Amino acid sequence: MHDEWTQGNRFELLPAAENYVPAMLSAIENAKHLILFEQYLMESGHHADLFVDALAKAARRGVPIYLLLDTYGTKGFTHRDRQRLIDAGAALRLFNPVTPGRLSKSLARDHRKLLLIDHRIAFTGGFCITDKFLYDWYDIAIKVEGPVVEDWAALFSRAWSVSRAWSAAMQYRHPRPLPVNRPTGSGESGNDASGMLGRVVHGEGRRYQEIRFSLQRRISAAQQRVWLYTPYFLPTFSLRRRLMAAARRGVDVRLLVAGPRHDHPSVRYTGQHFYRRLLRAGVRIYEYQPTFTHAKFCLVDDWSTIGSCNFDHWSLRWNLEANQEVISARFAREMRQLFEDNLARSREIDLVSWARRPKWQACRERVLGTANAWLTLLR
Repeated sequence: MHDEWTQGNRFELLPAAENYVPAMLSAIENAKHLILFEQYLMESGHHADLFVDALAKAARRGVPIYLLLDTYGTKGFTHRDRQRLIDAGAALRLFNPVTPGRLSKSLARDHRKLLLIDHRIAFTGGFCITDKFLYDWYDIAIKVEGPVVEDWAALFSRAWSVSRAWSAAMQYRHPRPLPVNRPTGSGESGNDASGMLGRVVHGEGRRYQEIRFSLQRRISAAQQRVWLYTPYFLPTFSLRRRLMAAARRGVDVRLLVAGPRHDHPSVRYTGQHFYRRLLRAGVRIYEYQPTFTHAKFCLVDDWSTIGSCNFDHWSLRWNLEANQEVISARFAREMRQLFEDNLARSREIDLVSWARRPKWQACRERVLGTANAWLTLLR
């Protein structure tokens, strides 16, 4: 897989957990040949039980199941729940165990989110499997069908191959090998001419940054709009520069970020350090109000990207990330509607009122922004 475009795909937006959780559970319950599950953040609780139960049932009826979990992000996923999956017959591996004394290596996390069923359907987005997340936070997912699903399977296989079994005892077993080819009888997706162009783009920290470079190329070539939605606005200098340049040449540039109900307030304040220059360049900035929003996507003209990447320097420099890119006027209209629906729940920040904010607030942003700049250099 080399981040190549394929034709004949189908993509469906699933906004909010009440839409994507039932769709994912239904797909697991109807799986016949293979389930691949990759997750950064998973904690035991009601929603984890729903997924564990569904996966265990699928494993007991003979469906091969492969779970790849990030070691750090799933530390709240209990031994009991992991053992339930193993006892049912699932294969479980952990990505990059935290190693004392090797901080820089331990910072690299598998931040991807993927559920793949029978080589026919995939789900990705920013979703995490915790009760707080799925009860209280807002996020979106995308359902993927078509030839591009094979690229998601290939990406999973690469991460699986460099991860290790959950326990020392399991390391000495001979686990069922991960299937490379489409299972017999799973059905072909075909190459539907009426479908959409799509490709999987991924990032592997500093080693490979196609998500970042693709986003930058699209923003630089934008003609009508650049609408960026991200919960953690800690942009690289190159991203800020391109957003401002696009706004100055007349492109409709809008930034939608998490508002006061933030899970990491210091990240919000640090991101606000960049507001003034962006506003002066003509970028319109909105903060989402009802709850914390964890959604992340970008719409540039008829091109969209949606997945795990937060478009911040941490995601781009350290983590394993993966996004689904789509070129489709029809899908772009759906993305615009979703963005506008969220704008209606947001507060716009204008340059005049921002200039009048309290001095202590401006000082806080300046201190955190400076600290962020130094940390970026150290990394």
